[in-house]
Amino acid sequence: MTIKDSFFLMRDKAVLVVIDVQEKLCVAMDEAVLGKLVKNTGILLESAAELNIPVLVTEQYVKGLGATLPELKEKAAAAPCFEKMTFSCCGSPEFVAALKSTGRSQVIITGMETHVCVLQTVIELRDAGLDVHVVKDAVMSRSKQNWQTAIQVMTLAGAVPTCTESVLFQLLGVAGTEEFKKLSKLVR
Repeated sequence: MTIKDSFFLMRDKAVLVVIDVQEKLCVAMDEAVLGKLVKNTGILLESAAELNIPVLVTEQYVKGLGATLPELKEKAAAAPCFEKMTFSCCGSPEFVAALKSTGRSQVIITGMETHVCVLQTVIELRDAGLDVHVVKDAVMSRSKQNWQTAIQVMTLAGAVPTCTESVLFQLLGVAGTEEFKKLSKLVR
């Protein structure tokens, strides 16, 4: 395996996972940071749709935390959504089966909370041998300290810390195409 294999996203190997961006959980978040997360997750969802990258969405205890934010749910309308009670998405056999069925080896992670559900999912995905890319500007926690600690732990576990624009331009690969013209507008 080369360095590029570990650090560079390829559209035919990638799957996007949106973890628990739910209505009642969002109320507890910093509004400015939440706004960035929603914007960046939306960009990644639109990009995934345009580039034919599979998307999986999870929701933690919907009865208590509500559904995925409507603006993201709309952009992920074609994606399967998995309700879970375990913090790690990998505790859901349906999620694991859906992820395996994609045949993809690179997992792009967005969502909340970074130090709980995101962290536990990333560790289990890494343990399963998958390349995991954590989009730092599309994951959040109620506390910046918890977010920072989780990013450090995930990086130590072998996840690649990245950002929305890096993900987008790695997946595009080249400028001048119709896809590039359409998607690059999302980050201007």
